[in-house]
Amino acid sequence: MSDSTVVPSSEPGEGERTTLLVAYVLYGLLPLSGGIAPVAGVIINHLKVNDTGNLFLRSHHRWLLRTFWFSLLWTVICSVLMFTIILIPVAWIGYAAVAIWYIYRVVRGAISFADRSPMPV
Repeated sequence: MSDSTVVPSSEPGEGERTTLLVAYVLYGLLPLSGGIAPVAGVIINHLKVNDTGNLFLRSHHRWLLRTFWFSLLWTVICSVLMFTIILIPVAWIGYAAVAIWYIYRVVRGAISFADRSPMPV
Protein backbone atom coordinates (compact mmCIF):
# COMPACT_ATOMS: atom_id res chain seq x y z
CA MET A 1 0.00 0.00 0.00
CA SER A 2 1.31 3.41 -0.91
CA ASP A 3 1.69 5.95 1.89
CA SER A 4 -0.24 8.50 -0.18
CA THR A 5 -3.35 6.30 0.14
CA VAL A 6 -3.11 5.74 3.89
CA VAL A 7 -6.44 4.71 5.35
CA PRO A 8 -6.99 4.87 9.10
CA SER A 9 -6.79 1.42 10.65
CA SER A 10 -9.34 2.36 13.30
CA GLU A 11 -10.93 5.51 14.59
CA PRO A 12 -8.35 7.37 16.69
CA GLY A 13 -9.13 8.06 20.31
CA GLU A 14 -9.87 11.58 21.49
CA GLY A 15 -6.66 11.64 23.53
CA GLU A 16 -4.56 10.83 20.48
CA ARG A 17 -6.38 13.44 18.38
CA THR A 18 -5.96 16.04 21.13
CA THR A 19 -2.23 15.33 21.34
CA LEU A 20 -1.86 15.89 17.61
CA LEU A 21 -3.97 19.06 17.79
CA VAL A 22 -1.66 20.37 20.53
CA ALA A 23 1.32 19.64 18.27
CA TYR A 24 -0.28 21.62 15.42
CA VAL A 25 -0.99 24.53 17.76
CA LEU A 26 2.60 24.49 19.01
CA TYR A 27 3.91 24.59 15.45
CA GLY A 28 1.57 27.48 14.70
CA LEU A 29 2.85 29.46 17.68
CA LEU A 30 6.33 29.84 16.15
CA PRO A 31 6.17 33.63 15.65
CA LEU A 32 4.87 34.24 19.18
CA SER A 33 7.20 31.89 21.03
CA GLY A 34 10.59 32.77 19.59
CA GLY A 35 10.99 29.24 18.26
CA ILE A 36 10.42 27.37 21.53
CA ALA A 37 6.88 26.08 20.88
CA PRO A 38 7.76 24.07 17.73
CA VAL A 39 10.55 22.37 19.69
CA ALA A 40 7.92 21.14 22.15
CA GLY A 41 5.78 20.08 19.19
CA VAL A 42 8.59 18.09 17.57
CA ILE A 43 9.24 16.32 20.88
CA ILE A 44 5.57 15.32 21.02
CA ASN A 45 5.75 14.09 17.42
CA HIS A 46 8.88 12.03 18.04
CA LEU A 47 7.31 10.44 21.12
CA LYS A 48 3.96 9.67 19.49
CA VAL A 49 4.79 8.79 15.86
CA ASN A 50 5.54 5.14 16.63
CA ASP A 51 3.15 4.83 19.58
CA THR A 52 0.00 5.20 17.54
CA GLY A 53 -1.45 2.28 15.63
CA ASN A 54 -3.60 4.62 13.58
CA LEU A 55 -2.12 5.31 10.13
CA PHE A 56 -4.02 8.60 9.84
CA LEU A 57 -2.38 10.01 12.98
CA ARG A 58 1.01 8.59 12.04
CA SER A 59 0.88 10.36 8.67
CA HIS A 60 0.25 13.68 10.43
CA HIS A 61 3.05 13.12 12.94
CA ARG A 62 5.46 12.36 10.08
CA TRP A 63 4.21 15.44 8.19
CA LEU A 64 4.97 17.67 11.16
CA LEU A 65 8.35 16.03 11.78
CA ARG A 66 9.41 16.66 8.20
CA THR A 67 8.11 20.21 8.41
CA PHE A 68 10.22 20.93 11.49
CA TRP A 69 13.46 19.27 10.41
CA PHE A 70 13.48 20.55 6.83
CA SER A 71 12.65 24.09 7.92
CA LEU A 72 15.42 23.92 10.50
CA LEU A 73 17.88 22.63 7.88
CA TRP A 74 17.08 25.41 5.42
CA THR A 75 17.13 28.05 8.16
CA VAL A 76 20.63 26.92 9.14
CA ILE A 77 21.73 27.04 5.49
CA CYS A 78 20.35 30.56 5.13
CA SER A 79 22.09 31.57 8.36
CA VAL A 80 25.40 30.36 6.99
CA LEU A 81 24.79 32.41 3.85
CA MET A 82 24.38 35.50 6.05
CA PHE A 83 28.09 35.32 6.90
CA THR A 84 29.00 36.26 3.34
CA ILE A 85 28.42 39.81 2.23
CA ILE A 86 27.59 38.86 -1.34
CA LEU A 87 25.00 36.18 -0.48
CA ILE A 88 23.01 38.12 2.15
CA PRO A 89 20.19 38.87 -0.35
CA VAL A 90 20.04 35.17 -1.22
CA ALA A 91 19.79 34.36 2.48
CA TRP A 92 16.87 36.78 2.93
CA ILE A 93 15.06 35.24 -0.04
CA GLY A 94 15.74 31.83 1.50
CA TYR A 95 14.32 32.90 4.85
CA ALA A 96 11.17 34.16 3.13
CA ALA A 97 10.82 30.92 1.17
CA VAL A 98 11.24 28.82 4.33
CA ALA A 99 8.65 30.94 6.16
CA ILE A 100 6.10 30.58 3.36
CA TRP A 101 6.76 26.85 3.05
CA TYR A 102 6.46 26.37 6.85
CA ILE A 103 3.15 28.25 7.02
CA TYR A 104 1.82 26.26 4.06
CA ARG A 105 2.75 22.95 5.67
CA VAL A 106 1.21 23.78 9.05
CA VAL A 107 -2.00 25.19 7.56
CA ARG A 108 -2.41 22.36 5.03
CA GLY A 109 -1.81 19.77 7.74
CA ALA A 110 -4.26 21.40 10.14
CA ILE A 111 -6.95 21.56 7.46
CA SER A 112 -6.42 17.91 6.55
CA PHE A 113 -6.47 17.00 10.24
CA ALA A 114 -9.80 18.80 10.69
CA ASP A 115 -11.15 16.98 7.62
CA ARG A 116 -9.83 13.68 9.03
CA SER A 117 -7.83 12.97 5.90
CA PRO A 118 -4.29 11.54 5.99
CA MET A 119 -1.26 13.42 4.79
CA PRO A 120 0.75 12.31 1.76
CA VAL A 121 4.33 11.31 2.31
